[in-house]
Amino acid sequence: MKVKFAPLNIPLAQRLQTAAVLHWVLSWLLLGKSPVSIGIMVMLVLYNYWFLYLPYLAWFCYDWRTPEQGGRRCNWIQSWTVWRYFKDYFPIHLVKTQDLDPGHNYIFGFHPHGILVAGGFVNFCTNYSDFKKLFPGFTSYFHVAKLWFCFPLVREYLMSNGPVSVTKESVSHVLSKEGGGNISVIVLGGAKEALEAHPGRFTLCILQRKGFVKIALTHGASLVPVFSFGENDIYKQINNPKGSWLRTLQDTFRNVTGVALPLIYARGIFQYNFGLIPYRKLICTVVGRPIPVRQTLNPTSEQIEELHQTYLDELGKLFNEHKGKYGIPEHETLVFE
Repeated sequence: MKVKFAPLNIPLAQRLQTAAVLHWVLSWLLLGKSPVSIGIMVMLVLYNYWFLYLPYLAWFCYDWRTPEQGGRRCNWIQSWTVWRYFKDYFPIHLVKTQDLDPGHNYIFGFHPHGILVAGGFVNFCTNYSDFKKLFPGFTSYFHVAKLWFCFPLVREYLMSNGPVSVTKESVSHVLSKEGGGNISVIVLGGAKEALEAHPGRFTLCILQRKGFVKIALTHGASLVPVFSFGENDIYKQINNPKGSWLRTLQDTFRNVTGVALPLIYARGIFQYNFGLIPYRKLICTVVGRPIPVRQTLNPTSEQIEELHQTYLDELGKLFNEHKGKYGIPEHETLVFE
């Protein structure tokens, strides 16, 4: 196979976009669920820098619950220019289909997970999306796996961008805020769905995900389906059909650790044949119509099932109404697992 190299006369803006994406990939793949941050702490111990690690460990313990209590975002970091270049690389857009009442709280169900949830991060964790313009008076809380906040140092950088934990306590904290105008954004498919993230496929792991419905009923928060078209197209994944030795290994690892390990590839920094830099594919995150939810402090299983089915129906309608705009054939439909 002949390697296709990037031309030398690429505009500076495109080079900066690639650099921004490289920063993002390294942040999520190397600094995130890895021993890097722990390794730094171990080095500080070995070299007896107690005046650095002891105060931080004390702070780490004291601050343990912050990811479940609204987090600690930093407007300066959310406004870094790197996020603008990151957004423009694909590019990524946010689309609104209906106005929301800022006097209410909402749960946005984000689909699909994709590999690294690029559309979710840009649209709900940076100041370069159209979120504030499209949804004035709202604050979004992007919920991610609690494991991300268990690593020293990494948790500080992650929280500064806006993400909070996806635990029940964390979501309840957001939805309990009085006055409305708060949105919990939950990637409902989780790590399991990352293993289904192949270009041109639309498999969502949601049939057994009903906790968000119960929380919505408990707090009277409206449910809003969100579909991010193009999310699965920025990476290719080694074929891993159910029952294959690879998928069995991946599922076993995920069940034990809670972490998915999709074997992905895309392009490189200076060539287009292989690497971990995502492809330049348009991502359009479309926010659907809200589903009104009447507060029920002790919902029955029948009420949960009914609202869950209503949500699936609305999610399917959202996909079918907009798929033609983003080059998806008419015969394609969502597959719920």
